[in-house]
This record gives sequence, C-alpha cells and structure tokens, in this order.
Amino acid sequence: MNYHFKCILCGSEYDPETTRYVCPKHGDEGILDTIFDSREINQITSPRAITGSADFSVWRYTPLLPLENPRESAPPLQVGWTPLYCSTTLGTRLGLSHLYFKDDGRNPTASFKDRASAVVVARARELGVKIITTASTGNAGAALAGLAAAAKMPAVIFVPQTAPPAKIAQLLVFGARVLLVKGTYDQAFDLCLEASKEFGWYCRNTAFNPYTVEGKKTASIELCEQLGWKAPDALVVSVGDGNVISGLWKGLRDLLTLGWIDRMPRLLGIQAEGSAACYNAWKAGTETITPVSAHTVADSISADLPRDGVRAVRAVRETGGAYLTVTDDEILAAIPELARGEAIFCEPAASAVYAGLKKAVHQGLVQSDETIVCMLTGNGLKDIASAMKVAGAGTIIEPTLGAVKQLNIC
Repeated sequence: MNYHFKCILCGSEYDPETTRYVCPKHGDEGILDTIFDSREINQITSPRAITGSADFSVWRYTPLLPLENPRESAPPLQVGWTPLYCSTTLGTRLGLSHLYFKDDGRNPTASFKDRASAVVVARARELGVKIITTASTGNAGAALAGLAAAAKMPAVIFVPQTAPPAKIAQLLVFGARVLLVKGTYDQAFDLCLEASKEFGWYCRNTAFNPYTVEGKKTASIELCEQLGWKAPDALVVSVGDGNVISGLWKGLRDLLTLGWIDRMPRLLGIQAEGSAACYNAWKAGTETITPVSAHTVADSISADLPRDGVRAVRAVRETGGAYLTVTDDEILAAIPELARGEAIFCEPAASAVYAGLKKAVHQGLVQSDETIVCMLTGNGLKDIASAMKVAGAGTIIEPTLGAVKQLNIC
C-alpha cells in the first residue's frame, strides 16, 4: 500500500522505509501522521466488503493499516471487535436516548492499548527487530508484553515503581523484562527513549512511534461499523498522554476522507483535575502544552507532559468538541455507577469518561436525542485497590442458615 509520514508541526513528508519514528527537524516533538492514498483504498475494499469479513479483530481493517503483510506479521491474539453496548440504565438517568458504551476492557490484556501493540508488534516483525521496548504506566506495557509473548519476541518494559500491582503482575507473567523506575511515567518514558537509541531496541513509546496511533484508530473505525457505518454525534474519551484521542480522531478522519462516514463527531476529552495539561492548553486557546505535576488515582491518564498533546488538543478543537476535568472522587464514584448501572467494571481511567459525561450533560454539551459513545479503555481488575475504596465490604456471617435469615435480605 502507498503511504507516507507527515510531520504534524511543519508538514514535511517522509518515507517510512527511511524514517522510523519522528520528524528529523523537530526531534521527539515532531510526531508523524500516516497519510494514505484514499483512492487506492477504495479500489481494494469498501464498507460492504469489510462488513462481510469473518475476521472479528483489528485485522478486518487491514486495508486501512500501514503494514506490508499483516496476515503474516500479526501476532496471533484476537485484538479488537469489542462490544458496543446500548445503555440500559444510565442513559435514561442522564436523559440521553442513544447512549452507548464501548468496552475495550474486553481485549486480551484487558485494555484499549492492545490495539496499538498489535500493530506495533506486527511492524516490528516486518522490520526484523530482535527486541521491542516501551514505557508505560501499566496498560501499554501489559499490552506490549502480551502481544510480544504471542509473537515470541523479547520485550523490555519501563514502568513507574508506583504502578498498580495488578498491572506489574501482567508484565511479569507474560515474561517481559520489567524495569521499575523510581520516578514518574515521564521519567520512564525518557529513559526508555535513551535506552532504545543506545541499544537499538525497537521503541513502541506513545506518539514517538507512528504506528501506535494507527492501532488505536481501529476503535473508531470499529464503532462506526457497529453503528451501521455511521458516526456518532459525540465520542467521549479519557485523555492522559493524548495518543488515544489522537488515534480515534485519526480513524474518523480516514473514514471521512474515504467517504465512508458523512460527518465528524465532536470529541469530548476527559482529564483528571490533577493531570490536565491538555485541558489547560485547550482552555487557553493554544497548542503549547505546559507540563504539570500529575497526581491522580487514574494512573493510566496521569502524565506530566502529554507526549501527543498537540494532536490531542487539535482533535477536540477541530471537531468542535470540548475538554472537561473530573476530580478523583468523581472518578471513583463512577466505578460502581457503571458496574451497577451497565454491568461494566472499569478501572479509574475508564470510569473518568462517565464522570465527564455527566458534566457534559449538565453543561449542555450533548443533547438528549444525540448518539453518544463513551470509550471505556480498561477493565476494573487492573486496579483493585481503587475499586475496593468504593465497592463497600462484604458481610461476615456464621456458616448457618439462621445467620442468613437474620440479615432479612428477602
């Protein structure tokens, strides 16, 4: 397939065979977009052809992915085609007639990040690299560890020592070499870049590797297909380093360019109050991302300096969307609300989306008759400690029927 890279800052174009990561003129800030020949794609596939596919994974969108031969390079795990649920309870509570939840916690390692890792690992296999690496707060690392294990490829993961134990356990059980950094995610990110340059490892780092956003865009293509190749009116997503919302935006732009959807949804980005660098830039009307000292219970969206911040701000601004912030208390309260209202168990970064949606409704940013999709990015088992703070406690009883009767449950 014909495609090339284009710098988001200066517009310079590059050949993927000679430029692997970022724009040489701008270094790590020169993130690259992948540009396709839409006419070529429309000649080889169509929405109807894709809908008829029996491959229910991200690879059903192979003609829209920048890989040479993904059928051979793809790791053998089913990533993608996660359920899109029509709300049964919370939509009514909020006065929304067409509210949907896309549960990406159903991916192999229980998070959205599997999409990016699947495509990056496939690209690594095409390049013939020996070791793949990334920095992560946990989910991206677990995704890479799992997909690399499936591909029989060694992985080195840099993760803050403070990451939730369940996420660290995933890294280790998949056999990755786990380096627990005594510092923040941003310090782990920078150290991973240094190590990959020093040792020649293939680096999956968010935004730095242009294939991450290509994997993540499959979620927006997928949800549009699940809606009958129609775009929702608004798509709500939590934002940390900015790569997820950038990926969703990229998928929607590709579909619009292809003529497969007829409008661009508004993107609503939700950030934790303690990690709101993208919100701050959007509110100030700038694309300059000023670092913050991030602190939030939602570790997956905790970032001092969002590495894909420029595109994350553009995604919201250019779609007529908005950024909102939510407190840690609101994030935690949303975990049982989603679980009890829709039977979806989310980690804090995902429940932040519902907390943000409630604010969007209150502020009139979404209307009652609009189609709204909430992207839920990670399973609640990723962070049991947070869930236990709001789940309540079980009742300890003697092992007798009389003890049950005393509770007057019936």
